[in-house]
Amino acid sequence: MRSGEKNIYIVIAVLVIGMISYRGYQEITDPDLGIPFYTTASPELKQTADKIYKDNKCSDCHSLWMIRNMMASVPAPPLDGIGDIRNEQWFYDYLSSENPQTILPTRLNATYKMPSYAHLPEQDRRTLAAYLASLKVEDWYLEETKKREYEKLTGKKYPQ
Repeated sequence: MRSGEKNIYIVIAVLVIGMISYRGYQEITDPDLGIPFYTTASPELKQTADKIYKDNKCSDCHSLWMIRNMMASVPAPPLDGIGDIRNEQWFYDYLSSENPQTILPTRLNATYKMPSYAHLPEQDRRTLAAYLASLKVEDWYLEETKKREYEKLTGKKYPQ
Protein backbone atom coordinates (compact mmCIF):
# COMPACT_ATOMS: atom_id res chain seq x y z
CA MET A 1 0.00 0.00 0.00
CA ARG A 2 1.36 3.37 -0.93
CA SER A 3 1.61 6.26 1.47
CA GLY A 4 -1.01 8.32 -0.42
CA GLU A 5 -3.53 5.46 -0.27
CA LYS A 6 -2.87 5.03 3.44
CA ASN A 7 -3.65 8.72 4.03
CA ILE A 8 -6.89 8.44 2.06
CA TYR A 9 -8.00 5.48 4.19
CA ILE A 10 -7.13 7.38 7.36
CA VAL A 11 -9.19 10.40 6.23
CA ILE A 12 -12.16 8.16 5.36
CA ALA A 13 -11.92 6.39 8.74
CA VAL A 14 -11.82 9.73 10.58
CA LEU A 15 -14.86 10.98 8.64
CA VAL A 16 -16.84 7.80 9.37
CA ILE A 17 -15.97 7.92 13.07
CA GLY A 18 -16.87 11.62 13.15
CA MET A 19 -20.25 10.98 11.50
CA ILE A 20 -21.04 8.14 13.89
CA SER A 21 -20.07 10.30 16.87
CA TYR A 22 -22.21 13.19 15.63
CA ARG A 23 -25.20 10.88 15.13
CA GLY A 24 -24.76 9.57 18.68
CA TYR A 25 -24.60 13.15 19.98
CA GLN A 26 -27.83 13.97 18.13
CA GLU A 27 -29.57 10.98 19.71
CA ILE A 28 -28.63 12.24 23.17
CA THR A 29 -29.53 15.90 22.62
CA ASP A 30 -32.55 15.42 20.33
CA PRO A 31 -34.67 12.55 21.70
CA ASP A 32 -37.09 10.85 19.35
CA LEU A 33 -40.59 11.95 20.26
CA GLY A 34 -42.18 9.27 18.11
CA ILE A 35 -44.36 9.42 15.04
CA PRO A 36 -46.25 12.72 15.04
CA PHE A 37 -49.24 11.51 13.02
CA TYR A 38 -52.24 9.61 14.39
CA THR A 39 -55.92 8.97 13.78
CA THR A 40 -58.90 9.30 16.07
CA ALA A 41 -60.92 6.91 13.87
CA SER A 42 -62.41 3.70 15.21
CA PRO A 43 -60.91 0.46 13.87
CA GLU A 44 -64.09 -0.12 11.83
CA LEU A 45 -63.95 3.33 10.22
CA LYS A 46 -60.25 2.93 9.51
CA GLN A 47 -60.75 -0.46 7.88
CA THR A 48 -63.68 0.68 5.73
CA ALA A 49 -61.98 3.91 4.68
CA ASP A 50 -58.74 2.05 3.91
CA LYS A 51 -60.62 -0.20 1.48
CA ILE A 52 -62.22 2.80 -0.28
CA TYR A 53 -58.81 4.56 -0.34
CA LYS A 54 -57.18 1.52 -1.98
CA ASP A 55 -60.06 0.80 -4.37
CA ASN A 56 -59.90 4.36 -5.68
CA LYS A 57 -56.09 4.34 -5.94
CA CYS A 58 -55.69 7.43 -3.75
CA SER A 59 -52.16 6.27 -2.92
CA ASP A 60 -51.17 6.81 -6.55
CA CYS A 61 -51.05 10.51 -5.71
CA HIS A 62 -51.22 10.96 -1.92
CA SER A 63 -49.03 9.61 0.83
CA LEU A 64 -50.57 8.38 4.07
CA TRP A 65 -48.67 7.46 7.22
CA MET A 66 -45.59 8.80 5.42
CA ILE A 67 -45.89 5.98 2.85
CA ARG A 68 -45.70 7.14 -0.74
CA ASN A 69 -46.08 5.17 -3.95
CA MET A 70 -42.51 5.10 -5.25
CA MET A 71 -43.71 4.93 -8.85
CA ALA A 72 -45.84 8.07 -8.58
CA SER A 73 -44.47 11.51 -9.29
CA VAL A 74 -47.64 13.47 -8.58
CA PRO A 75 -47.02 16.48 -6.31
CA ALA A 76 -50.20 15.88 -4.30
CA PRO A 77 -50.23 16.80 -0.61
CA PRO A 78 -49.64 14.12 2.01
CA LEU A 79 -52.75 13.26 4.00
CA ASP A 80 -50.99 12.85 7.36
CA GLY A 81 -52.46 15.35 9.81
CA ILE A 82 -54.85 16.84 7.27
CA GLY A 83 -57.74 16.53 9.73
CA ASP A 84 -56.15 19.37 11.71
CA ILE A 85 -56.56 21.64 8.67
CA ARG A 86 -60.07 20.75 7.43
CA ASN A 87 -63.23 19.37 9.03
CA GLU A 88 -65.45 16.46 8.04
CA GLN A 89 -68.08 18.60 6.30
CA TRP A 90 -65.40 20.30 4.19
CA PHE A 91 -64.02 16.90 3.10
CA TYR A 92 -67.50 15.64 2.27
CA ASP A 93 -68.27 18.73 0.15
CA TYR A 94 -64.89 18.45 -1.57
CA LEU A 95 -65.30 14.75 -2.37
CA SER A 96 -68.89 15.34 -3.52
CA SER A 97 -68.05 18.21 -5.85
CA GLU A 98 -68.28 17.63 -9.59
CA ASN A 99 -65.30 19.98 -9.89
CA PRO A 100 -63.12 19.97 -6.73
CA GLN A 101 -61.02 22.85 -8.13
CA THR A 102 -63.94 25.21 -7.45
CA ILE A 103 -63.48 24.44 -3.74
CA LEU A 104 -59.69 24.22 -3.65
CA PRO A 105 -58.03 25.63 -6.77
CA THR A 106 -54.75 24.09 -7.89
CA ARG A 107 -51.96 25.25 -10.16
CA LEU A 108 -51.08 21.70 -11.17
CA ASN A 109 -51.24 20.39 -14.70
CA ALA A 110 -54.72 19.05 -15.53
CA THR A 111 -53.30 15.51 -15.49
CA TYR A 112 -52.57 15.83 -11.76
CA LYS A 113 -55.65 17.71 -10.59
CA MET A 114 -57.82 16.11 -7.94
CA PRO A 115 -60.55 14.11 -9.68
CA SER A 116 -64.18 14.26 -8.66
CA TYR A 117 -65.48 11.49 -6.43
CA ALA A 118 -69.11 12.61 -6.75
CA HIS A 119 -69.78 9.31 -8.53
CA LEU A 120 -69.03 7.32 -5.36
CA PRO A 121 -71.97 6.26 -3.20
CA GLU A 122 -72.83 8.86 -0.58
CA GLN A 123 -71.87 6.50 2.27
CA ASP A 124 -68.39 6.00 0.78
CA ARG A 125 -67.88 9.76 0.54
CA ARG A 126 -69.09 10.20 4.13
CA THR A 127 -66.76 7.42 5.31
CA LEU A 128 -63.77 8.97 3.54
CA ALA A 129 -64.65 12.42 4.88
CA ALA A 130 -64.90 11.11 8.45
CA TYR A 131 -61.60 9.28 8.11
CA LEU A 132 -59.74 12.22 6.56
CA ALA A 133 -61.04 14.46 9.36
CA SER A 134 -59.66 11.94 11.89
CA LEU A 135 -56.07 12.23 10.60
CA LYS A 136 -54.30 14.40 13.18
CA VAL A 137 -50.79 15.62 13.98
CA GLU A 138 -49.16 16.18 17.36
CA ASP A 139 -48.77 19.85 18.40
CA TRP A 140 -45.04 19.48 19.06
CA TYR A 141 -44.49 18.47 15.42
CA LEU A 142 -46.28 21.56 14.10
CA GLU A 143 -44.16 23.81 16.31
CA GLU A 144 -40.93 22.05 15.33
CA THR A 145 -41.84 22.26 11.64
CA LYS A 146 -42.66 25.97 11.92
CA LYS A 147 -39.34 26.59 13.69
CA ARG A 148 -37.26 24.69 11.11
CA GLU A 149 -38.97 26.38 8.17
CA TYR A 150 -38.44 29.83 9.69
CA GLU A 151 -34.74 29.16 10.26
CA LYS A 152 -34.31 27.65 6.80
CA LEU A 153 -36.02 30.55 5.03
CA THR A 154 -34.54 33.41 7.05
CA GLY A 155 -31.20 32.01 8.19
CA LYS A 156 -32.02 33.40 11.65
CA LYS A 157 -32.72 31.70 14.97
CA TYR A 158 -36.45 31.16 15.58
CA PRO A 159 -37.78 33.77 18.04
CA GLN A 160 -38.98 32.16 21.27
